[in-house]
Amino acid sequence: MDNTTIGTLSKQSVSSWRKTDTMWMLGLYGTAIGAGVLFLPINAGIGGLIPLIIMAILAFPMTFFAHRGLTRFVLSGKNAGEDITEVVEEHFGISAGKLITLLYFFAIYPILLVYSVAITNTVESFITHQMHMTAPPRAILSLVLLLGLMTLVHFGQDLIVKAMSILVFPFVAVLMALALYLIPNWNTTVFENVSLSGNGVGHGMLMTLWLVIPVMVFSFNHSPIISSFAVAKRKEYGDDAEKKCSRILAFSHIMMVLTVMFFVFSCVLSLSPADLMEAKAQNVSILSYLANHFSNPVIEYIAP
Repeated sequence: MDNTTIGTLSKQSVSSWRKTDTMWMLGLYGTAIGAGVLFLPINAGIGGLIPLIIMAILAFPMTFFAHRGLTRFVLSGKNAGEDITEVVEEHFGISAGKLITLLYFFAIYPILLVYSVAITNTVESFITHQMHMTAPPRAILSLVLLLGLMTLVHFGQDLIVKAMSILVFPFVAVLMALALYLIPNWNTTVFENVSLSGNGVGHGMLMTLWLVIPVMVFSFNHSPIISSFAVAKRKEYGDDAEKKCSRILAFSHIMMVLTVMFFVFSCVLSLSPADLMEAKAQNVSILSYLANHFSNPVIEYIAP
């Protein structure tokens, strides 16, 4: 086979779209869309309309180029099949690999703290508002919840991972259904007092962006699966893996930005900045606050 034929086949392999590409596109999408989305409308909306628009503009380039850069780094390894840890050791040595692992721990640990507080607040709110009971002391409630989750992970980690990868798609479908349901409740409150210095209720624009960008990155984050994604595509496409990975990442991020930002804007338009500040003070997810705010029987019990 001559070089011309090989080049033609190579171009066809990159331009064609396979079933595995679709699976990875949906997998990346499903991995990124998580609980962080439930706190994004609150943090993004309290600063008013301008920070919200800026966030919508930054969402795609900030997350896409970061994940593409990480993918390219994994693909830069000499040997196919090397994951991110092996590539780090290849480029920087064993000591750097240990340092990256330590930094990864410090990146994940605050997220665990956020989840621990959030799940306690959500269950406490459900007991108080939906079950109309007195919630137990927070120390006992949080201990029971965390021990329960740790027990499930200890005895069925593989099962939980598989279940979460399946449940994430109904989760997104529910978010979209809720966003559509909120349309009749849209109002113009967020358009009042549009100012670069804030809306008089939340923080100023710069402070709002400073606080919301980490939440936004968290909401679109699928960096843990990037290593496996890059390794799989390199085995499948060889030297053309970088171009194919960029296409898959682009489509996946477009889906993420469109669906998540529609949900965020729908929530913000249906509530006032004062309502969002109240949700922030309660430290509950947007679904729990919507359940209590609109007093809809379905949302009250399904959302939390």
